[in-house]
Amino acid sequence: MDDLTPVRLRDGTEGFVVPLLRANREALRREYEHLSAETRFDRFLAAVPELTETMLDHLVDEVDGTDHVALVLLVITADGTELPLGLARIIRYPDDPSAADVAVTVVDDWHGRGVATALLQVLMLHRPQGVERIKTVVSAGNLASLAMLRRLGDARVGEPEAGVQRVVVELECSPRSSEAATHPVS
Repeated sequence: MDDLTPVRLRDGTEGFVVPLLRANREALRREYEHLSAETRFDRFLAAVPELTETMLDHLVDEVDGTDHVALVLLVITADGTELPLGLARIIRYPDDPSAADVAVTVVDDWHGRGVATALLQVLMLHRPQGVERIKTVVSAGNLASLAMLRRLGDARVGEPEAGVQRVVVELECSPRSSEAATHPVS
């Protein structure tokens, strides 16, 4: 992946998507602490008040850019500071190399502005080679995530069970060319 992919959000905000790096471990921990309890629950389907060292090992250190891709959407503030708005990841299932799980987390103040859509457009372009479907579980009440997944392709959404829904999305045959990723617009 190129190190930087420009994006434009629904409201016209310009940003860029970059890979999550091991150097971002502590920043990820700090940013997670600022998320609402609802956003944290939607991400992990459980009350997770803080990211543990073991979780950070998986969420940061195990990102290899091949089978586990994690991307961050940033904007530049008026004072020149990089502000992270969201994080998206895709992780190939070891027992089913044609399938992967996907997760997106967006900073609360930026919900509904197209951050997740922009992140997913870039993420799908850089998904693990050979991944043809997404298999994931979402909170049954998380209508935004369900809508987001439906935009990725032909989605089959299971009936709610114990507050969650299983979702399988058949993706386009292959990621688009990197040229198409130059200016994803949501």
